[in-house]
Amino acid sequence: MTKHKRYDAELKTQVVLEVLKGQKSLAQICREHGVSEDLVCHWREIFLERASQVFADPRTTAVRNAEQERMAELERLVGQLTLELTATKKVSQLLPFRQASGERS
Repeated sequence: MTKHKRYDAELKTQVVLEVLKGQKSLAQICREHGVSEDLVCHWREIFLERASQVFADPRTTAVRNAEQERMAELERLVGQLTLELTATKKVSQLLPFRQASGERS
């Protein structure tokens, strides 16, 4: 079984930019770099999807990342509290029932 060849980010960027410039055909670029057309098309899709991030304000991105971290922290806390509540309910069902009116056993 063969491993997939790994390409570094610089090569991917170079290949995608060559394709976008349109000075050479896709097939010619693929032959020159030894990569398949499908792979280059995949790289181009990813490149175009993420292109707007190049011009994103780093402060906005930092705030968004902080919000995502906070949200993940709160989700973990909700999960932990849910587990604790479930365990508490199960334990309370196993314990003998005591009336609150002050009766003693």
